[in-house]
Amino acid sequence: MILLLRALARVVAVLLPAALALAGLAAAIASVGSGAGFSLPWLAELIGLPSLERAVGDRLASLEADGPVAVVATLCGAGAVLLGLALLAGVLVPRRERLVTLHSGDEGDIAARRRALGHVGEALVRDAGDVTRARVKVRPRRRRGGRLLVTAHRTRPADPESVRSAATAALEPLTGKLPLRAKVRTRRGERGTRVQ
Repeated sequence: MILLLRALARVVAVLLPAALALAGLAAAIASVGSGAGFSLPWLAELIGLPSLERAVGDRLASLEADGPVAVVATLCGAGAVLLGLALLAGVLVPRRERLVTLHSGDEGDIAARRRALGHVGEALVRDAGDVTRARVKVRPRRRRGGRLLVTAHRTRPADPESVRSAATAALEPLTGKLPLRAKVRTRRGERGTRVQ
């Protein structure tokens, strides 16, 4: 949920300054083009606000009156406030880093970062035969251990099953001694890639 709010806050943080910049650009262009000088009434007349007010005046008056329309307006206002609070939460709440717990004991827990485990797994898989490139994503479990999702890019003539078994065997230092399970899939490497 926090990730979604953080992404929404980033989008708003990009769009709001862009809208303000466009409004400033419009004001600058309007002030340059006007002979008498820039003023808010002149700008309102330029974009047609008086005619717009006549068109939506009845609607605005109904929003101010009591009744079902006022209830809808109140709910929309409350929703806008909640959306603003959610955006603030997305910006201000720190993101909790999910660690992979490798050992739990009376003295405490031993945990590792997902990215560090992924780099170790990639280095191990790259040493397997016929592997041109490797990608390892680590998915931690709630209590202890995790899963290694391995994508091994192989050379074109290599057998996928032999590459899969070689990559699984190369991950044995991690999966054999730590509470980690590996799921290996292979892909054919791009033309021109070679075993490192």
